[in-house]
Amino acid sequence: MSIRFPFTAVVGMDDLRLALLLNAVSPAVGGVLVRGEKGTAKSTAVRALAELLPEVAVVAGCRFSCDPGSPDPGCPDGPHLDGGPDARPARMVELPVGASEDRLVGALDIERALAEGVKAFEPGLLAAAHRGILYVDEVNLLSDHLIDHLLDAAAMGASHVEREGVSVRHAARFLLVGTMNPEEGELRPQLLDRFGLTVEVAASRDPQQRVEVVRRRLAFEDDPAGFAARWAGEEAALRERIVAAREVLPRVVLGDAVLLQIAATCAAFEVDGMRADIVMARTATALAAWAGREEVTSEDVRQAALLALPHRRRRNPFDAPGMDEEKLDETLERFKGEEPDDDPDPGPDGPGDGGPGGGGGGVPPQGGEGPAPETETDSVPEQAPGTAPEHAPAPRGAAGERAAVSAGEPFRTRMLSVPGLGDGAAGRRSRARTQNGRTTGATRPDGALTKLHLAATVRAAAPHQKARGRSGPGLVVRRDDLRQAVREGREGNLVLFVVDASGSMAARKRMGAVKGAVLSLLLDAYQRRDKVGLVTFRGRGAELALPPTSSVDAAAARLEELPTGGRTPLSAGLLKAHDALRVERLRDPSRRPLLVVVTDGRATGGGPDPVGTAARAARLHAADGTASVVVDCEAGPVRLGLAGNLARELGGTAVTLDELRADAIAGLVREAQVNRSVRRAA
Repeated sequence: MSIRFPFTAVVGMDDLRLALLLNAVSPAVGGVLVRGEKGTAKSTAVRALAELLPEVAVVAGCRFSCDPGSPDPGCPDGPHLDGGPDARPARMVELPVGASEDRLVGALDIERALAEGVKAFEPGLLAAAHRGILYVDEVNLLSDHLIDHLLDAAAMGASHVEREGVSVRHAARFLLVGTMNPEEGELRPQLLDRFGLTVEVAASRDPQQRVEVVRRRLAFEDDPAGFAARWAGEEAALRERIVAAREVLPRVVLGDAVLLQIAATCAAFEVDGMRADIVMARTATALAAWAGREEVTSEDVRQAALLALPHRRRRNPFDAPGMDEEKLDETLERFKGEEPDDDPDPGPDGPGDGGPGGGGGGVPPQGGEGPAPETETDSVPEQAPGTAPEHAPAPRGAAGERAAVSAGEPFRTRMLSVPGLGDGAAGRRSRARTQNGRTTGATRPDGALTKLHLAATVRAAAPHQKARGRSGPGLVVRRDDLRQAVREGREGNLVLFVVDASGSMAARKRMGAVKGAVLSLLLDAYQRRDKVGLVTFRGRGAELALPPTSSVDAAAARLEELPTGGRTPLSAGLLKAHDALRVERLRDPSRRPLLVVVTDGRATGGGPDPVGTAARAARLHAADGTASVVVDCEAGPVRLGLAGNLARELGGTAVTLDELRADAIAGLVREAQVNRSVRRAA
């Protein structure tokens, strides 16, 4: 058995160690998500936690770790009538990012199920993690279908395995711990909310602390057993403290005044749902037990908020997790010592109905009180002396470069997809052959059977029953009879943005709208589990501002910093995109690209014939079969249609900024339906 780095030997990272220990004291807290840059010992600390957990009492011989005091009545190994109690160390089960669905939830022996009618079930990692720790390194890279199973198990405390009418259920309650590097992409909101606590980890900038980290790591690698022995005393003391805190935990009192502080804090930070309140209450209780106290204090509530709320206050993927500690302290101080009202419904005259002292949402008073309603006008507002008018161009930098402008308000975009049927990683954009989805056919399995096509298997085995001497009720099924279900779902794509940042795009309001559109597309890519890349062109050339990555946050940050100005080297942007796609095809050949060119179609740089050069560069993408969309940013009453010409050279389609909006498409559909109804009525 390999020796793990001792938990007490980890240098620094106080918040991470505290969050893990609180879950050891009270597993009901709900696990920990550890966010941080690479090389910060996230995995080391998590793996070391398992050595501190007390032993688990289990039914002897049960593969599903049933508790002898209250065995699961639906356990596949039950009923446990004669199984005596046994004890084993708490398990830490690691879920690899590339694990199969059967490895996670377990697998049925399909041949025995068909031939003998028995449920021959091989437990998976969820069964092994029951009453222990399930650890997922790089949890943000986990496939969607595995995340779905984790969500189901975390919500219900059980795992269900369904295979063509054969069903198995077993208990699966575990402490979920995940680590991730935010640069590689974010988590789905549903899974993010399932983690009770979150901790941000960064490498220390203190030279002395960094020296101690290196010294301890080298000493451990030279002599793991000797190093562990030197820390055995501290490990034993910490293990005893965990046991003592678990004994205190049931006696901890969570007073009404403290509960009011918890509720007020969650309301002040506008977190969704009630899970945050429950997690904060459990965390504050665990903090009191860890300190050996039997009453929760305001300081416990404050510490619980810092651990339980940062990842729940994000309103969209581009919001950085974090807490305004000054606002937190003000909220706690305001509700300190107060008791909750026995009648929580203030009635129609109470605060919160938009009346005096109430919250927002009411109609502003008339007669000059409050802000006047906004109206559309062509007038220019008065400016203070020395300030630039709103419609003035952004300040210019060197060589005509203009400072970056903020992106406009994002919106829901129309669906853009790659035509045809792909084989890429599971996602939500384009049609693809996937492990999960609707069944469209059957084939012989190349390796292990994962999705049985029952009807096709029966059809393959039926003609041979007499020759095989069938005499019982079951079918005589051979390996050659088995058929794999071919399923169709959705894949994630590589969405490569090519953004025109030249002078023709640089009017303040116009570039803000363009950035808002690209930001909207980035949000859509995040929701559809795509990889993204960003190419910009202006002045004398093009730049790969962001190589293809799963981090949509990084793309949004680069977009926000994008300056504008200069000529329009459209051909350079298209050629840079062609090079980026060529490299990415070598790295990930199964992921199909979608090229999104955001431009007005002008070409004023790139040699003596910029228009012809751009057309030839576009035809390179068309020859590769790259799916493409041109977002036409041309403005004004007179349109030249240059973006449409570019789309034809690319072999793709062109949409305007207005047509990119999903609500605009829905409005066109509704208008067409109304017109059709009017014509029928006439």
